[in-house]
Amino acid sequence: MLIRIDHTTTYLYQRPPRFIVQTLRLTPRASAAQHIRNWDIETNVDARLRKGEDAFGNITHTLYVDAPCEKLSLRVRGEIETSDTAGVVPQTTERLQPLVYLRETPLTCADAGIREMAKALGGPVEEGAHLDLLHRLNQHIYGRLSFEIGATTAAHTASEVLSLGKGVCQDYAHLFIAAARALRIPARYVSGHMVRADGVTQQEAAHAWAEAYVQGLGWVGFDPANGVCPTDSYVRVAVGLDYLGAAPVRGTSYGGGREVMDVHLDVRDARAQSRQQQGQ
Repeated sequence: MLIRIDHTTTYLYQRPPRFIVQTLRLTPRASAAQHIRNWDIETNVDARLRKGEDAFGNITHTLYVDAPCEKLSLRVRGEIETSDTAGVVPQTTERLQPLVYLRETPLTCADAGIREMAKALGGPVEEGAHLDLLHRLNQHIYGRLSFEIGATTAAHTASEVLSLGKGVCQDYAHLFIAAARALRIPARYVSGHMVRADGVTQQEAAHAWAEAYVQGLGWVGFDPANGVCPTDSYVRVAVGLDYLGAAPVRGTSYGGGREVMDVHLDVRDARAQSRQQQGQ
């Protein structure tokens, strides 16, 4: 699939901050499953961008704005050619051993409820049976939570989400990760984008799912918010122990008072759009 993405994040400041520093994880890495045709980052102000990589191997850009501004807009856009790998992440050079992704974080800490849920699904199991168990976990979380925008915040933990019984894709991913780690299966958070099956292109935010390490296969993606493994409709951008390690934009400003953030995101199948236009 040829996926076209146009993603703009805008910050409005109560007073112009003196200095802004942000880490951007907005650029996807090429792999056997995704070929980056083109990708650009633009800002509306005079800013410095320094490209690098973080500890997880994500492509990062550190943005510096050292002049006061009332509005900061970050726009990324490009086209990615994707292929379906049935959820299996193509092998690449990993910076960290899988066992690193057993480490709990405040957002993914498994309480008694999460451990009981994982145990009820038939875990723990021998290493060769992990894949079936992870599929059951994916389907269980998909059926157990209700997708509801605004029910949670970025600070909600996996245990709080399980108690609430609702959340957004970030919450589904955190719960999956917490349960997998409780079963001693390495798991990590993934941020990226998804072409929606219903044809809606204007989206509220970037998408999120999880990956778990399966012996003999490597990393395998699971999207509990949709009850599936990622397909060629997905663009993988960044990974981390939880949302904080893979967030598209994180940073700080000095001065400026209260800020308001607005996100505009368009994700579409470019070839389907072209066929539609030709048929009109």
